[in-house]
Amino acid sequence: MASKDALEDTVEERVISEEYKIWKKNTPFLYDLVMTHALEWPSLTVQWLPDVTRPEGKDYALHWLVLGTHTSDEQNHLVVARVQIPNDDQFDASQHDSEKGEFGGFGSVTGKIETEIKINHEGEVNRARYMPQNPCVIATKTPSADVLVFDYTKHLPKPDPSGECNPDLRLRGHQKEGYGLSWNSNLSGHLLSASDDHTVCLWDISAGPKEGNVVDAKAIFTGHSAVVEDVAWHLLHESLFGSVADDQKLMIWDTRSNTTSKPSHSVDAHTAEVNCLSFNPYSEFILATGSADKVFTCVYFNFLSILDYSYIAIIVKTISCYFPQTVALWDLRNLKLKLHSFESHKDEIFQVHWSPHNETILASSGTDRRLNVWDLSKIGEEQSAEDAEDGPPELLFIHGGHTAKISDFSWNPNEPWVICSVSEDNIMQIWQMKLNDKILSHSISSDPLSASGERSVAGAQHSRTLAAPPCTGGLLLIKPRHIISMHHVFLFPLFSSLTT
Repeated sequence: MASKDALEDTVEERVISEEYKIWKKNTPFLYDLVMTHALEWPSLTVQWLPDVTRPEGKDYALHWLVLGTHTSDEQNHLVVARVQIPNDDQFDASQHDSEKGEFGGFGSVTGKIETEIKINHEGEVNRARYMPQNPCVIATKTPSADVLVFDYTKHLPKPDPSGECNPDLRLRGHQKEGYGLSWNSNLSGHLLSASDDHTVCLWDISAGPKEGNVVDAKAIFTGHSAVVEDVAWHLLHESLFGSVADDQKLMIWDTRSNTTSKPSHSVDAHTAEVNCLSFNPYSEFILATGSADKVFTCVYFNFLSILDYSYIAIIVKTISCYFPQTVALWDLRNLKLKLHSFESHKDEIFQVHWSPHNETILASSGTDRRLNVWDLSKIGEEQSAEDAEDGPPELLFIHGGHTAKISDFSWNPNEPWVICSVSEDNIMQIWQMKLNDKILSHSISSDPLSASGERSVAGAQHSRTLAAPPCTGGLLLIKPRHIISMHHVFLFPLFSSLTT
């Protein structure tokens, strides 16, 4: 059993490596900008701050990011980093650093991303979010039950060598840790937090602490029966918020209600854990949820033994199950009916965020190492059979640059279509998909790993994943839709190519 697991791990690592090579090779055709930066430690959280500075006479703009660390038993920090992003007129398709996977004509990564502020933190930073009314104020989720609040203007740029954590406020009310965190964009100081203790807590930090720096919860909402994964304020109504949990429910709450134990609306949103939600910033009725549920498709892989010391055989013996995970679209006026399911992810979805610039654009990411961009305006459009193989018509773009689970991502509020994403392997990527008429008008999936053949997508020739001879030294990337008979056998080099 152990040898089988090791074999499968080896195959998976090789597949991921080959996928990344294909992605990196195709970046000049798929992106206007790609910046890849290796962080000292993984960050479980990322958010663009709203400020931007455009220095006169320079070919770049200065932006800032909120990050956190997840160390191996070393001191953790809340981090504010400065990022230089080239101006639109500086994007140059001829400048591509294939070694670093960078594209956009902006030289080396040195000097583009710099840490400006590091603040000691209690354990890893599960999530960090700034207060909209005062972006210098940042709330964080910790491995303990407390939520911490920092005003980074009151802290030195470099952390205290003692490692002591001194938050400006300590918010109490939870019994366990969690991840969900949301500031009210209409009521200054109102903060929501989701927790593994099955509750949602609400604080009003504008009231100030009663004793020391401790602020007790103003209200504790107890409607869920399992871990509450995420919480979000409605962006257009100051008293409404939503929560999602492992009990598979989406709940809508009204803080004006006299009860905190029963939501205004509760719906069985998915068939598995619901991990995230996001309200549309342009529509008062539309929201999206991401989950671990699955949609049935057929395929079955059976790993057999090593035929010799050079090859692995994968034999498709029979037809079984393949499960894309889903993002769901909802209308608050009728939560009994799911508006639409977005089906493409191959594993759990942990983040979903609407674009701040376009009401029909939504992005999602998770364990499958992919960040998908969706266009609601394309739902239901007719497709050719060839286009349908790449995904549904609403699937606008697939970012495939990460080789580990994507921990978080954030849309840049000042640069349309620019996204920052972070993954568990320390990698942070800042990128902008190529904005040509073909992508925007036809919504073609631009995943360089598409197996539909050598097609031109956003100007890129995609690799035919099952067409190459099996003994050329390259790994075959197997897509379920290509398994059409009962006894396909695939051979590919194993040990000889692992060292390349």
